[in-house]
This record gives sequence, structure tokens and C-alpha cells, in this order.
Amino acid sequence: MNVELYNPFTDLIFDERFCFLTGDLTTDTMTVFPKWLMDHFKFGADHIELMDKSKNYTYEDLVLPCSPKVKNAFEELDKIIQDAYKNGFDGINSLDELLLFQWSGRMVYGLLYYEMVYEKNRLQKRGEEFQISDGLKERFGNFHFMLQSLIKPIKFEGKKPWSIAVFPLKYSADIFSFRDDTVNLLFSFGVNGFGFIACLQDNGVLGEYQKDILQKMKGHILHPIQFEELYARFHYSDYILQYSRKYVIENNAEIMTIRVNDTVADPTFQFWDEDIFAQLLSNYWQVYGIAKEDILQFQKPPLSFLENPYSKDFILPDSISLPF
Repeated sequence: MNVELYNPFTDLIFDERFCFLTGDLTTDTMTVFPKWLMDHFKFGADHIELMDKSKNYTYEDLVLPCSPKVKNAFEELDKIIQDAYKNGFDGINSLDELLLFQWSGRMVYGLLYYEMVYEKNRLQKRGEEFQISDGLKERFGNFHFMLQSLIKPIKFEGKKPWSIAVFPLKYSADIFSFRDDTVNLLFSFGVNGFGFIACLQDNGVLGEYQKDILQKMKGHILHPIQFEELYARFHYSDYILQYSRKYVIENNAEIMTIRVNDTVADPTFQFWDEDIFAQLLSNYWQVYGIAKEDILQFQKPPLSFLENPYSKDFILPDSISLPF
């Protein structure tokens, strides 16, 4: 008997009666953000900005319909991540990347789910049909298939469909920082001790593109402003990436294999526009009072806290005088 997978993007099913991961009828729910994470950092009651401005959402308001099996699977995953978290960078860095993919994927998909529900309801109120492009259906559908690896016998062969970079990170307090891009399936997570960036469907391309700076960083504990710049580099790299993400999916009697299709054209990157990148970076550096005009100054190289603009040497975190 072949492994059966559920794809809510085929018929655009986003209904509280159906489990988000299996499509089973259910009355149970699970939080989008892990409860232990919200409890530890005390952000469950904080406001979160979503597309739906008609409601005032808090993080703990965000729930996904789920079957008992799915809920139990994510609770077990949470235990693994929480135990690793207690050991800081070494604990998280020792985990199988698949676990970080599944854990961060839960939050990214949860936020995507809410955007889909909002857009569907908005259009229905106007008497219009809810549709998304075939390209997004394929991207989100493949992401959903991969997320089902938590509960289904799915094996990833060869090159991994993601890039995940884990690194030591220092904050002055026990705080939690995250950023996401649900359309492009990007996620960053930072706490005092470690951070990671997850590109959930780039087939390792973005990690390869940024390999030089990732190599220079090794052995160093990043300053938060370096963490923000690193994520901005990944984010902008994804923006200029021209690449068709294709997969070979084989369904056998007992296991499904997912393999990156290497027969498609090699990935290419468009021109790196420093003006556009500076605008993006200034959004991430806003907390430090650094504006686009500070990043790009006449007859000066772009401001960076990761690399010396002349020698390209890595900038030592301890040399940065900005607050942690």
C-alpha cells in the first residue's frame, strides 16, 4: 500500500474542521507557536501583526486544527527541541536538521495558514473565488508534503531541500527574536546562546551562496546586529534567486522518497542591488537607529557589521560597541 499524503492546496482547504496536516476531521487544536516557548519568553499575550487587521491577534490566539496523532507528534518534537535548547548552541547544533525543519516549519506554515484563511474569507465576502497561482500551489504543496515527514514514512535522499545555518549568538537578556517570510518560506530564530536561519525550500542553494560568510563566522559568537545582517543577506539572496525548485517524489509500498531534481537549470542570481538591499537591511537595523542613509553613504562602501568592506575579513563581535 502506497504512502498517502494530504495536499490542502489542491482544493485550497483551510477549514477548522480538518486537521491542517492530514485532512482528518477533528475538533482538536494546537498552537502555532510552541507553548513552552511562549511560556518561557512570556510572549503569548503579546500582539502579533497579521494581514487581517479587523482582529487583534495575540500569539497564543493562533491555533491550528489538528488530529490527536499530529498533536502528539508535535508535542514529542517540542520535547526534543526543548531539551536541546537547555544545552544552548551545542544542543541545537547537534540535532538532525530535519527536526529543525519540522519545528520551524510548524510556525511558518501556521502563519501561512492564517494568511490563507484571511484571504479566502476576504474574497468570499466580496463574492469572488479564492485562488492562488499554480507556482505557489506547487511550492506550498511540496512544503506541506515535507512537513508530513513528522508523521509519515518519508525519506529525503541526496541534497536536502533546505538550508539551515546554526550559530552561537549573544543577547544581553533572555529574549526571543524571530522573523519569517511565509511566501518564500524563510525563518530566523534567535535567543541568548544561539540562533538559526532556515530556508525551508531552497534546495540548499542559499546556504551555498552564503557559504563564505558562514565559514568566516565559525568559532565566533555573533552580535545581534550581525545576526540581523546575516538574515537580511539570506532574505535578499532569495529575492534575486532565479531557480525552479523541482522534486522527484517516489511512492513505494512502505516509504516515500523525496529527492531534489538536479536536471533542472542551475540556479542563477540577478544583480545584487545595494540600494534595495540597504532598504531591506535598514528595516532590520531600525532598533539600532540605523537608516538606509547610514548604510549607503557617498563615496563609501556599504556599511556592514559582518565583513570589513576593504579586506573582507570577518568583523569580530567584541569590536562592535552597539548594545546586545
